[in-house]
Amino acid sequence: MLWVWIIGLALPLAVGGLAGWLTMGSMSTYGALVQPPLAPPPWVFPVVWTVLYLMMGVASVLVWKADAPQAEKKQALTWYVAQLAVNFVWPLLFFNAGLYGIALAWLILLLALVVETIIRFREISPIAAGLMVPYLLWLLFAAYLNAAIWLLNR
Repeated sequence: MLWVWIIGLALPLAVGGLAGWLTMGSMSTYGALVQPPLAPPPWVFPVVWTVLYLMMGVASVLVWKADAPQAEKKQALTWYVAQLAVNFVWPLLFFNAGLYGIALAWLILLLALVVETIIRFREISPIAAGLMVPYLLWLLFAAYLNAAIWLLNR
């Protein structure tokens, strides 16, 4: 079942990598914005996101391989894929389009999807749910940054 691990880890890394590649040129625009307190330097983002995407991938594999009803696993992984798709769009709205208010609303949707994913994962694998918690915390921090940038750069 090596293929499950390969797909499980590759999917979030590919989604994040593609989003990163598509937003690469807009980091200079981000750097020119008025930054809120606690804003990390730009190099922190790819490091943190890589770790988070790996943790998400491990979590998804643990759910896939868990001894739980197939329908329950399918539903949990559907929430996971939905939040991953919403995750992909957020940097395009924020970095490429500069739509900070819309990006914040989109991020709130993402937070709701991640909370639901964690709930579904916890029913199948508490470890998988725990692996998603740092992601949720980072998204809360990202929401703070997004909201502050939106307010400071109007």
